[in-house]
Amino acid sequence: MASVAIGESLGAGPVWPIRDTARRPLALRQVQLTDGFLGDLQRSNSAASIVAGNTHLTQERAWENYRNAAAGLVGVEYHGPVFEDGEVYKWLEAVAWASFSAEDDRPEFLTWLDEYSDLIASAQAADGYLNTFFQVSGQREERYEDLAHDHEIFNMGAMIQSAVAQYRATGNQTLLNVARKAADHLDNTFGPDKLIGFCGHPVVEMALVELYRTTGVERYLRLASFFVEARGHRHLKDPRRHFSSIYFSDRIPVRETTYPEGHAVRAMYLAAAATDVAIETGDTELLAALQQQWDNMVAAKMYVTGGLGSRWEFEAFGDPYELPSDRAYAETCAAIASMQWSWRLYLATGAAKYCDLIERQLYNAALPGVSLDGQAYFYVNALQVRSDAVVDDSRSPAGGRQPWFGCSCCPTNLMRTVASVHHYLASTAANALQLNQYAGATVSATLPAGEVVLDVATNYPWDGDIRITVREAPTQPWTLSLRVPAWANSASVSINGDVAWPAEAGYHDLTRQWQAGDVAQLSLPMRPRLVRGHHRIDDVRGSVVIERGPLVYAIEQVDQPAGVAVDDIALVAGGELTERFDPDRLGGVPVVEFTGTNNPPGGPGYQPATVDEPAAERLTAQAIPYFTWANRGAGPMKVWLPVTT
Repeated sequence: MASVAIGESLGAGPVWPIRDTARRPLALRQVQLTDGFLGDLQRSNSAASIVAGNTHLTQERAWENYRNAAAGLVGVEYHGPVFEDGEVYKWLEAVAWASFSAEDDRPEFLTWLDEYSDLIASAQAADGYLNTFFQVSGQREERYEDLAHDHEIFNMGAMIQSAVAQYRATGNQTLLNVARKAADHLDNTFGPDKLIGFCGHPVVEMALVELYRTTGVERYLRLASFFVEARGHRHLKDPRRHFSSIYFSDRIPVRETTYPEGHAVRAMYLAAAATDVAIETGDTELLAALQQQWDNMVAAKMYVTGGLGSRWEFEAFGDPYELPSDRAYAETCAAIASMQWSWRLYLATGAAKYCDLIERQLYNAALPGVSLDGQAYFYVNALQVRSDAVVDDSRSPAGGRQPWFGCSCCPTNLMRTVASVHHYLASTAANALQLNQYAGATVSATLPAGEVVLDVATNYPWDGDIRITVREAPTQPWTLSLRVPAWANSASVSINGDVAWPAEAGYHDLTRQWQAGDVAQLSLPMRPRLVRGHHRIDDVRGSVVIERGPLVYAIEQVDQPAGVAVDDIALVAGGELTERFDPDRLGGVPVVEFTGTNNPPGGPGYQPATVDEPAAERLTAQAIPYFTWANRGAGPMKVWLPVTT
């Protein structure tokens, strides 16, 4: 394994701004998950998902592409889609983050990193170019012949991200050297006085900024800025496939965009990258434009789950408030990309709303994408599956989660996200340590006052009590800042068992001269509550959603009384929501029960408005956390509940 030689990158987090920001991420070694939901999830990800990922990629013969490229073979069979290299790199990034976990002693991970990094290096062209589809298939005469679709730059961007992750987690520079050669090749090829162009799928922009942060080489930042600013002038041409400039985020410059549009994943990666560029260049105008875009997205283009993308056509955002439940696309990758964007905006501004959205999307838009055993995946995350739904596409939620997809972006993206989820837990600012997300963990930080070590104990998200014990503290005062989510209307805080006092939404600052053994207790209300949608969202008018803590709930067919279809259940207004923890259901979850009515279909589909609805039968319905649905077989499900009086 190569030794660490560049700066102090070993152990740094996935976002490490060079320029000062309102909040600073902690280094990789400074946050470690222990017992609890997220810790268990991360261990399952390593033991099940990542290991199975290698099997799937091997079965797809993805590694054979690299062996053929290394051997200089041209015109041989290429395996997978043109972006297969990118899926390899995202999986390898997951391996890198997982290899760092102190509790995850998996020597095969380090072996994979070494062996596959050597293989990738052997496939790279002498001038730094690396794209096995072009190198072995013989289907293109010239490099960058089809920037709109060939993913050449995207693949190298994903490789750079993977290389930076591996270097930060292990100190291994093998893939980092490949990344630098690829970035130098791109810098020699593209730019204002070179080839004017960019990839149809953003991701290299974020990668180049991270490479700049790791190496200090400023031309990587300049190239990232070029790629960001070049968009929006309709450069990409697509004469064969009829994709519009909107699909490629190329209709309008990013600093003039008010709502994200087009392919949801691409739009989110571009926004995250533009935020990186704004941070590192000090471009306050660009940052302000991105904040407005984020606000508008949350207000009018996001599902209650945090899901993004309302159209199956082109996997795209729809118009404002165009958010159908049963046709929701809400691709898992879009939620993950949005979390990356929100994290960057949080670092830039320190605003709690960005961490609020990370929480919502983690539990309700990303985690639904993987089964509880970590072995099957949703590509699409609809908010309703009707009775007798026909499965007409492998992505259809009606068919349940799938072991893999020909386009495996969602499985590999989930793997790397779960492997690095602890990066979102904490940050620092001046003489303060912020806890942004809650999980059993050990958190350490170096503040101006001195070294701080905290032990966090909680059963979140099932329980709202978070106990923070100070293990080490400096002799000078410092501030512990606790994020109180916007949904927590009656949160409270206490120190060392004293009388609790209210904590408003946002960050609650506790400044004092802490002593080892001091305990801060944050109590978040977990009572079930009802949420309604905006009146412009036609699909949910007159309906409500059940939420409990950070979780969105859904009703699933398997939990309802015999003979009652979820399609026919309505919630009785004014009824009580009751909860009980069921240790035998879905591994143990809080179940919410409510009084509803059963309104089975009868008569024609349309009747005169003067005809009264038939009397409905009362029943007790049960709701479960949305992210756990379809783990007992695929079947009808519904998030939004019509309200009846």
